[in-house]
Amino acid sequence: MSLAWNDGSEPEAVKVSPFGWLRVVVRGGLVLLINLIGLLLTLLLRWVERPLYGVQRPVTPWITQAVCSLTLAILGLRLTVTGKQMREKGAVVANHASWLDIYVLNARKRIYFVSKAEVAGWPGVSWLAKATGTVFIRLDRREAGAQVAVFRERLAAGHKLLFFPEGTSTDSRRVLPFKTTLFAAFFDDGLRDWMHVQPVTVIYRAPKGRDARFFGWWGEQDMGPHLLKVLAQSPQGSVELVYHEPVAVSEFADRKALAGYLEQVVREPLNVEIAEGAL
Repeated sequence: MSLAWNDGSEPEAVKVSPFGWLRVVVRGGLVLLINLIGLLLTLLLRWVERPLYGVQRPVTPWITQAVCSLTLAILGLRLTVTGKQMREKGAVVANHASWLDIYVLNARKRIYFVSKAEVAGWPGVSWLAKATGTVFIRLDRREAGAQVAVFRERLAAGHKLLFFPEGTSTDSRRVLPFKTTLFAAFFDDGLRDWMHVQPVTVIYRAPKGRDARFFGWWGEQDMGPHLLKVLAQSPQGSVELVYHEPVAVSEFADRKALAGYLEQVVREPLNVEIAEGAL
């Protein structure tokens, strides 16, 4: 992520009951175990998968998907899906509300995240990111050609690359303006004519009686307290993935037109729910 978004408001205080602490221990232990097993299996299988299939990953993405689905089940976070996943080759763009997005989006679709290069150096996180095929990039014009080459190779292999065009996470109740920089690569001569982009809206619904922004991770919030809050919560909230119709990059004049259209489509379901009082 880039600089954290902050509207000046404060998230609700993290208060954990005795039973909440029990859920933290049980759920946290299971989540850690499932993720470690998934990481080890992925690393072991990649020793075989990489020399045989190269950039192709016929097996390990299923492990990622299973781990993410099990993690959501352990947390008690119910996931529903609206719409259909695209079959065309191309990228996926979604709004970004929380660290939970990684599990939610991976649980229903075989995707590969596009992340800033700094993440590759984060302890622990880098192992998971690299093992699951994350594409690391630098927002530097001097490296634009190399990034396009990587995108072309991965997209041609059928990988669905997922971008968070907002550049940071929010309180889960809004979509920030999409940054257009990364969309420039989509208009490369080797991609534009066949590439599609599918917009996806991630809608979190807070547990009954809790702050509507319960799942949002923004501002100066630390990962630890936010994770603690989610692990301790019962009854849990829910999340919905809305898969919108994919669009062909060739239908748009430039990156700004494409980014503007995708931003509008992703934002609309959230606006409707807030207007109707559902969020």
